[in-house]
Amino acid sequence: MWMQEQSRYENTGYVALWGLLFAAPLLTLYVRTMNDSSVAFNWQEVFMVWRQFAVYLLLFLIHNFILAPLLIYRHKRWLYALLTLCMIGLFTFYQCNRRPDFKHHQRPSMELPEHRTPRPMDDAFDHEPPPFEAHDMHGEKPKMHHAKRDVPPVFVGQHDIVAIVILILMCGMNLGVKLYFKSRNDQKKLKQLENENLQQQLEYLKYQINPHFFMNTLNNIHALVDIDPEKAKDTILELSRMMRFILYEGDKKGVPLSKEFEFIRTYIHLMRLRYTDKVKVTINMPKILVDKQIPPLMLITFIENAFKHGISYQHESFIDIKVEISDKLLFSCRNSKAEKANEEKGGVGLTNVKKRLNLLYDNNYTLNIKDETDVYSVELTIPL
Repeated sequence: MWMQEQSRYENTGYVALWGLLFAAPLLTLYVRTMNDSSVAFNWQEVFMVWRQFAVYLLLFLIHNFILAPLLIYRHKRWLYALLTLCMIGLFTFYQCNRRPDFKHHQRPSMELPEHRTPRPMDDAFDHEPPPFEAHDMHGEKPKMHHAKRDVPPVFVGQHDIVAIVILILMCGMNLGVKLYFKSRNDQKKLKQLENENLQQQLEYLKYQINPHFFMNTLNNIHALVDIDPEKAKDTILELSRMMRFILYEGDKKGVPLSKEFEFIRTYIHLMRLRYTDKVKVTINMPKILVDKQIPPLMLITFIENAFKHGISYQHESFIDIKVEISDKLLFSCRNSKAEKANEEKGGVGLTNVKKRLNLLYDNNYTLNIKDETDVYSVELTIPL
């Protein structure tokens, strides 16, 4: 599709350019007739210029549709060079054979105006003096070597050189235009491949994050079944709400901030059911949200990591979550560090969310992670 569009633009430019070239003789002669009433509009002069343009147009079409694709698209440099040299050679031969015949060229007669009478000096220049016959001392005429008329060699005529240079420049211009459109087409293809690769990587990472999250959540439910069956039932309901969010919103490029924050609150509520009062969790998220979107499941990984590695069953621990909204989203999560982190399988969440950030925002985000002795903190800033 892109190739056809680029080809249409390129051919349209060529048609416009050649149309201007063929219209130039008509406009020039028209301007001359308008400025000088003694000059008549002579179609023969126009046809003479058009004949020369027609030769260039034919060679241009050959180069554009036959020769140039050999170099630009098929990369056959030697074949292109050989055929182009043959074309230039044939054109040179054609130009040289169209040169006027110098042998039969006669000097135009100088006719005097009717009102002017010839003067003696005119007669003196009009009639050549009798040839001077020199004799040597023996009375014989010396042999005279008559100089030949200077006739330009076949390949050195100024008119021919200019025509060949024009042909070479025309071929070079044609190559330059084709290379420009080909580079644009290659860039579009490369961008499309990059976007497709980006989408594939994002989908792959998303499918990894979702099972990782559900694995940890099901472990929580399993723990609650023996401790408090009623809480386990509530947890299952909470989990169904979260699954609904992931099912209908997780495959989108962006979700409203309100839905993402609701998902986070539900997750934190579910996790609180598992721990005792020794775990202090504070959430500071704005209730009135702007109409902005965020990639789904972007922040939950950091919160999940805080619960996984920052909670201790024996000692008091904390998790502090804060979100600020302006033209950007500022997310921070601080948690205490347990003496021995909860050993849960997985470990792909944090790595994948970093890859997602790189793919989605390139260098247009900041992620600062501080792993201190007693506190682990994450600060993330992303554009909305």
